[in-house]
Amino acid sequence: MEDRITTGLYLELGDLDPGHYAAHRAPELLARPGVDRVTWWENNVPNRTELPMAVVDGTLLGVAEVDEAFTAPDPLPGTTARHFRRFARPSQGILSGTPTTGLLIVWISPQAPGHSQALRDWADFVHIRHIAAAAIPGFTHITPYENTDDHDPRFMHFYELDSEDPEATYMGMARHMAKYFEGSRTEAFALWADWKAAGGQVIYCNTFRLLGASPLHLRAPGSRG
Repeated sequence: MEDRITTGLYLELGDLDPGHYAAHRAPELLARPGVDRVTWWENNVPNRTELPMAVVDGTLLGVAEVDEAFTAPDPLPGTTARHFRRFARPSQGILSGTPTTGLLIVWISPQAPGHSQALRDWADFVHIRHIAAAAIPGFTHITPYENTDDHDPRFMHFYELDSEDPEATYMGMARHMAKYFEGSRTEAFALWADWKAAGGQVIYCNTFRLLGASPLHLRAPGSRG
């Protein structure tokens, strides 16, 4: 197991032009106190419908790696912006030395305030734990974050992938987990998969492919190569 040490992440999701983001928004964010790096990512499946999304989707995701000095700027028009701090439990998985070329972003909240601890325990000790243990090809590292304010989502699961096709890697997860649990109809598989039984609700979930990083000489989140 390795740990991601990034104190916080600031995410911007919207229908943004990648070239304009690289030339204008990324430098704006980098000029703010507490911003170490900015990357931008193409949404693989904008407006996917198989999950109950509770926020407006977008074609591009911007990710700023930040520390305690960072304060969030005014969001760009038409975007969904969230500032997350590192949750006080370790990341799970292995940063293999290959660059992070894809992301799976999962935003999740408790169905009621009293479910927050149960949801967090399920996520850390059941869901994420078994994904890391199953060593799914393409999945390298999973880090839990929590929202810095009272907006949904309460938590973010930040999955780093070294796959050339992040969406295909994500779509293969259930198949690999069924094999890991010796069947998709087992009690263990149901416990792993059912966020509703754990008191959760999915706010957003999608996969992204790396488009660029600024400064250009720095690598994408998770890269050790």
